[in-house]
Amino acid sequence: MSEVLERVVRPAAEAELASIVKEAVTSKSSFQIRGGDTRPIGNPLAAAQVLETGGLTGITLYDPGALTLVARAGTPLSDIEAALDAEGQMLPFEPMDHRALLGTTGTPTIGGVVATNASGPRRLKAGSCRDSLIGVRFVTGEGEVVKNGGRVMKNVTGYDLVKLMAGSYGTLGVMTEVSFKVLPKPQATAVLLFEGLDTAEATACLADAMRSPFDVSGAAHIPVGVDGAPVTMIRIEGLEQSVSYRADALAKELRAHGTAEIETDPVRTEAGWRYVRDAEAFSGKPGDVWRVSVKPSDGQRVIAAAGAEDAFLDWQGGLVWLRMAEGVPLRDRIADIPGHATLIRGAGQRAFQPEPMALSRLAQGLRAKFDPHSLFNPGRMI
Repeated sequence: MSEVLERVVRPAAEAELASIVKEAVTSKSSFQIRGGDTRPIGNPLAAAQVLETGGLTGITLYDPGALTLVARAGTPLSDIEAALDAEGQMLPFEPMDHRALLGTTGTPTIGGVVATNASGPRRLKAGSCRDSLIGVRFVTGEGEVVKNGGRVMKNVTGYDLVKLMAGSYGTLGVMTEVSFKVLPKPQATAVLLFEGLDTAEATACLADAMRSPFDVSGAAHIPVGVDGAPVTMIRIEGLEQSVSYRADALAKELRAHGTAEIETDPVRTEAGWRYVRDAEAFSGKPGDVWRVSVKPSDGQRVIAAAGAEDAFLDWQGGLVWLRMAEGVPLRDRIADIPGHATLIRGAGQRAFQPEPMALSRLAQGLRAKFDPHSLFNPGRMI
């Protein structure tokens, strides 16, 4: 964990932020960038002061008919979701809320969502946060304001800094405004539940579901569910009649894996996917928490090699979540399995997978271009 910093700057406008950064170039003072103070993932920092984006708030444009929303980076995520919900719309990528898992409070902001590319189980159908982002404004490490993308989906001119900023963890610039494409909320949801499958059986069941023509929007396996038994979950969303037909048809197609219970209660289905999205199975339990990205067919291998206290599969195992004893060098145990592992909760190990030399040089070149004085979140990703 980084030290507690006494000096906090909280600009209320983009121009003020740019001025603060220019002054920092002269004084050679670095920043820990903070949105809603929910404790970001990443390595400990060596910053001189905190730069809060919470003063940059407000939805600046929302056009439900054009399915676009623009907001300042410090806007609470709850404000975004409330505005969308009033129009029957949503952020397609189902952003994860890390607070319960990390044992923190604070208020997630839309800028923090973009900076971490926070995404949930629907990404297999709708893509991640990066795929819904259509425009950004940010301040570089020299105090210059950069705009890329636009406020409408057809605007694709210029370099794709939009995708570059998503998942950069505040190491390339301080975002001031973000633009999204949004989608209508599904009219209905059905979840097929298979109980008692082991990991190998569940992986096969989920693979068959994802190969089907029934437009699956979520696929997960929890070896120890809320009632203590394994549960395999497959989600279908859309218009009510279509969901009913597709759920019944998929249940028949998957009969070789067992008899599926079909859950359609909105409260229960939402709670079930929040359990997956937020890794609630690990909340309040000790140990390090890792998120491993591998090809789905390797999910079972990761679990077997890791020797984890707890584990579950999201997206048929494209993401494997592991709760390990503190300090266990997970990357050493799964080194022969292609993919990458991120330490979401824990200390004493690098948070992000070490990059291959060519990729590391590219990343260093980008940081040198956008933050040449290493002002922003120094050490966060290195």
